[in-house]
Amino acid sequence: MSSLTKSIEIATPGRGFHEISAELQGVVRQSSVPAGICHVFLRHTSASLLLTENADPDVRRDLENFISKLAPDGDPDYFHSMEGPDDMPAHIRSVLTCSELTLPIREGRLALGTWQGAYLWEHRYRPHRRRLDVTIIGLPET
Repeated sequence: MSSLTKSIEIATPGRGFHEISAELQGVVRQSSVPAGICHVFLRHTSASLLLTENADPDVRRDLENFISKLAPDGDPDYFHSMEGPDDMPAHIRSVLTCSELTLPIREGRLALGTWQGAYLWEHRYRPHRRRLDVTIIGLPET
């Protein structure tokens, strides 16, 4: 069994989807693991990770529209607003989505479907630097 853990940092310009497939593939490549899993953990409570469509941006636009109805900015029922009207909605959004992903590795690459991409979903309006722990576990190269 072979493994590698690496922290990477993603700078987000603010709310929206930021594809991280290439960054994750870089860690997979560095690991030299031909078959195994890539586990990604986001160390924040106001952003999310997801695997979704990467061909049509309307999918991500629709996801943002949907979640904004579930957790609207500035809702007067929220008590927590220390960092502005998007603060508590960002926490709700992260609880409703995921803070980790596990992706298969085959032939030394992430085994994503044809139209799949791994994304960091920033829920805050202002830019952030988000830290992810990426752990690769698999068979060593023979």
